[in-house]
Amino acid sequence: MAIPSVRRSNHQTSSSKEPEKSNFLPLGTKRIAAWVAEITLVVTSGLIPFGMGVYANSRSDLDRVPLNPVLVVTERAIAQPLALPISYGTRNVAWPTNFLWTVALLAPLTVSGWQLYLLAKTGSTIPKRWFGVRVVNDKGAPPGFAAVLVREGIGRWTVPMSVAYLVWRYSFLFPNLSAFTGLIALLWLAEGMGLPSKHEPRRALHDRLAGTYTIDANRPFTPPVLPSSDRASLTQDSEQAIALEYVDRLNLWGRMRQNPSLPLFGVALLSMVAVLGTLVATQVYIQTQETKREADQGKRQQFLALEKQLIPNSTATDEERRSAILAMGTLNNPQAMEFLVSLLAKETNPILLDTIQQALVNIGPEAIPDLKRMNQFLAGEINTNSNSPQDGEMRQTKLHINQRAINKILAVYSSRINSLDLSRTQLGQSSTGNSSNFNLVLNNVDLSGINFKFANLNSASFKSSRFRGAGEDGRWDTYDDSIADLSGAQIKQANLTDANLSRVLMIGTDLRRATLNRANLSNARLVGAKLGSAQLVGADLRGAVLENASLTGADLGEAKLNEANLYAASLSRVIAIGTQLSFANLTKTNWQGSDLSGAYLDRANLSDANLSATRLTGAILRSAQMSNTNLRNADLSLADLRGANLTGADFQGAILAPSKQDPADQFVQTPAMGAQSAVVQGVDFTQVKNLDPKQLAYICTQGGIHPRCP
Repeated sequence: MAIPSVRRSNHQTSSSKEPEKSNFLPLGTKRIAAWVAEITLVVTSGLIPFGMGVYANSRSDLDRVPLNPVLVVTERAIAQPLALPISYGTRNVAWPTNFLWTVALLAPLTVSGWQLYLLAKTGSTIPKRWFGVRVVNDKGAPPGFAAVLVREGIGRWTVPMSVAYLVWRYSFLFPNLSAFTGLIALLWLAEGMGLPSKHEPRRALHDRLAGTYTIDANRPFTPPVLPSSDRASLTQDSEQAIALEYVDRLNLWGRMRQNPSLPLFGVALLSMVAVLGTLVATQVYIQTQETKREADQGKRQQFLALEKQLIPNSTATDEERRSAILAMGTLNNPQAMEFLVSLLAKETNPILLDTIQQALVNIGPEAIPDLKRMNQFLAGEINTNSNSPQDGEMRQTKLHINQRAINKILAVYSSRINSLDLSRTQLGQSSTGNSSNFNLVLNNVDLSGINFKFANLNSASFKSSRFRGAGEDGRWDTYDDSIADLSGAQIKQANLTDANLSRVLMIGTDLRRATLNRANLSNARLVGAKLGSAQLVGADLRGAVLENASLTGADLGEAKLNEANLYAASLSRVIAIGTQLSFANLTKTNWQGSDLSGAYLDRANLSDANLSATRLTGAILRSAQMSNTNLRNADLSLADLRGANLTGADFQGAILAPSKQDPADQFVQTPAMGAQSAVVQGVDFTQVKNLDPKQLAYICTQGGIHPRCP
């Protein structure tokens, strides 16, 4: 006997009367099209405000503010599981960008929530209505919120994405994001196709988990039919009820309703396992703590015995004291470390001082916190005005001894110091002018992950040292990269030649007169840093953030600053011969009196920049954004201005006509573009300010564009 169809709701009846253009499409095609449309709506709702924010951020006339902390947290939450590099520290953006990017974050969540609400209450989202697709439960009614959360949250997203992530993360595919995207697409396809069943048509996994059915909205819904062997002895009155009971057996919720003892049994079993596990773990913890207490008690007794030989009134010989110091360095006891650090600041015997340093080096990085506290205490004592010259010199000597101990530990244990906190530590030369000043030397040492915030590292030597490591996964540019923090540190006159400072935080760092030749500073954050008179010859600063930084008098010859952000940076009297600044953000920068001969400034943003009295001989300025740029008295001879936007640029006194080249300037090369007339050929000078007759004549004769040209 045939099973009667379940009556459709009024919503279904009314919707079936509406003409559907997609009736001719198969249900599977319509399901895919509706789902793609839903995803497109969500993605578009975020991309539009995000793109508007990017545009607003490129404007030079908008005030800059720190990036919204919510956006920073979101960026980190996304970057960590996807093994993407994280941008730490502050980031300044245009004020509308903060609002627009926050909208870009909230809009997709709002659209997704609205679609889930419609799906739960009506069984269709707007795209599903377009394509005539509907989701119902086993009664033919809208599924409700619980079923929708299981269907979309667990079945549609959590299961396929979790499986794809685990396969990607723990296979050779990591950290290739394209491979991860491909895995997600394959698992979404497999999940959507579902598994075949002998009792009912193929159903997607998310529908099976939630007990829902995806149907054609223009056709009546019929529950699955019982197998013929199960319907042999049914009467007409009971057949429909049993059919609906069979439908319940086909989904997760139905099975739980029919067998309430199964969930209870599972909960009871898990509770028993949890209780037993807690008892075992408690016993293990108690035994471990007892063993630890016994070991600590033994170390304390050894410490007390050794301390008696090292107190001031001890009768022990120097050799016995040396043996006691070395033995104390092997105890790995907090009291012993604190005692040795204190003894280092009191002892005057040079032989014993060397022994104490040796003992502290044997202890390793664990002694650094106590050494840091003593370092800060001694530095504070030196800075007080109550010291007599003799006391000041004595404390300075003690500080140098402390600094040497820290230096030795950092040099010996470079592979174990990536989480040390040396913030506000005095490790550089003092300003007293003492000829015995300590010099920190950490050449070719791994210093990644160390916190050097507000530390004094003046005149230190870090040649070829690394301030950034690959992290536990051994892969660069992933979320667990070990990156040092040098924000606010004093690193004046330090030697950082060939050092790796990529992505390192140096916000407000003082690097005046430092040597950074050939250093890797790519993507470093140097917001507000002081780099006056620094040597950056051949340095890699690609993608670095130098907003409001001061580079007055610095040497940037042959440096790479492609795509760097130097918004409002001070670059007066800079030597930037042959420097690469392509695509860099140079808005509101001050280059007054600088030498940019042969520099590559193609497609750079020089809006509102001050290039007065600069030398731009042979510079490449193709397609550069130079609106409202101050070019007064600048030397633009042989510069390539093709495609540049010169709206509002001030050319008063600027030199356009190429003069005879000085034989000494071998670095200045005539642009490889044929005749010199190509320098301004096709360049629009219509809205340029303060052109004199000589400049205008040159522009007109060399192919430039101006209303007064004949």
